[in-house]
Amino acid sequence: MKRLLRLSLATLVLAPSCIWAQSSFEVVPQTLPNPTNEPREVFPVPTERQMKWQETEFYAFFHYGMNTYTGQEWGNGDENENTFAPTAPPDPAQWLRLCQAGGMRGGIAVVKHHDGFCLWPTATTDHHCQNSSNAYARQTNIPRDFAAAARALGMKYGFYVSPWDRNSAYYGTDRYVTDVFLRQCFELSQYGTDQFEMWFDGANGGTGYYGGKGGSVSIDASYYYDIPNLRDSVHRVCPDIILWGVGGEARWCGTESGYTNETTWSMGSGLSGSETEWKWMPSESDAKATNAGWFYHDGETTKDSETLFKMYLETVGRNATLILNFPPNKAGRLTDADSVQLYALGEKLRTRLGHDLAPLATIRASQTRSGGYYAATNLIDADRNTYWATNDGQTTASITLTWSEPQTVHYVMLQEYIRKGQRVKGFTIETTEDGVTWTRRAENIQTTTIGYKRIIPLNGSTSQSYDAGYSVRGLRVRITDSRACPLLHTLSVF
Repeated sequence: MKRLLRLSLATLVLAPSCIWAQSSFEVVPQTLPNPTNEPREVFPVPTERQMKWQETEFYAFFHYGMNTYTGQEWGNGDENENTFAPTAPPDPAQWLRLCQAGGMRGGIAVVKHHDGFCLWPTATTDHHCQNSSNAYARQTNIPRDFAAAARALGMKYGFYVSPWDRNSAYYGTDRYVTDVFLRQCFELSQYGTDQFEMWFDGANGGTGYYGGKGGSVSIDASYYYDIPNLRDSVHRVCPDIILWGVGGEARWCGTESGYTNETTWSMGSGLSGSETEWKWMPSESDAKATNAGWFYHDGETTKDSETLFKMYLETVGRNATLILNFPPNKAGRLTDADSVQLYALGEKLRTRLGHDLAPLATIRASQTRSGGYYAATNLIDADRNTYWATNDGQTTASITLTWSEPQTVHYVMLQEYIRKGQRVKGFTIETTEDGVTWTRRAENIQTTTIGYKRIIPLNGSTSQSYDAGYSVRGLRVRITDSRACPLLHTLSVF
């Protein structure tokens, strides 16, 4: 910080002969406009709650409710409450424990689907679990138990509540929004101010029971649910919550198959998003871990852990989050088959992506931003708040890792400092065995966007990504194109 000497104006009223004898000086601090040469944002940028949501990365979906006992996927809304009949006390703690073992950081519990049946004692309708004659049902309160279990395990949590209600006689009228839907959202927010996501399905309107009148109801979701009021009201209670779907804070990737495109922007819509969209709208992929529907069905099987690992690479590894559905059975528990595959998935994530070789290497960059804060070593310091950067106008650069002994490598993981916007739009990865000859890896993969996280299998395959690997002494990442000076906070090699 520079300091300036300023002549006291009080001395100017004195006689000229006395000016220097009686003058006084004061030290006035001057703050430079950008003393650390911090890069400017490239808009749009995420909000703090969007950042926290993205950092959850991988979390579970639990479809459980009336459909578990009817064998349906979309109930009509006329189901008898007694049909909801768990054969044991539903156990949300078991759901979350198994998914934590599978490498997940949180979960979303379905507490009201399109049939309007609620898994908590709501004051908005009689169509809820505690009006069942089943003893276990009368004790059920999934939001209460799910939130408590998540906190005990140190996991994030939230709830799916369907905006569409095929049971309510008020659906399609203003009264449904004010007296039913908004109140249900408010009731759910009372189960914890630390929720990270409230999930709103895009299915809105159609045929249903509707209190006995039947028929079909059509609404315009863009205004019917009073989303601005809903979003502001929920955020006041749960400041970190993302309202997925109709809330306009995160987008559906466009598939329910556990993948998104290799090029994925955190702006726009669909599989790829758009580099030129003005609003930050990160991508979430929802997928089923079983071979049947979203809800439990007798005879279904669980996908093997290798398939689930592939889904992880093709979502979390492509700048999206993954919400993976494991449906509790009629006893309100995940099955033994689920348990086997979840433990195997967790082991794969730990062994394949758990030992970072980059901190063991010497790292250097072809370009480093002036100011002294943006060195290449920031990429391997395990601190997501420090980052490497180039100077303004410099949109290409290379980062090189070298090891004193050969290393067997399979994957490269890159993460941008997206708090200042998503920038990189082209990169390549090369390795060398002898330090002289360099070979490009994963040539058949579109190495375009990075975003929050990008994981590249060096053999170019997400289906058979873990093979013998490559023995290397050096690895080089070349940034070939960027919207502005690139900012990366992590480079990992596994």
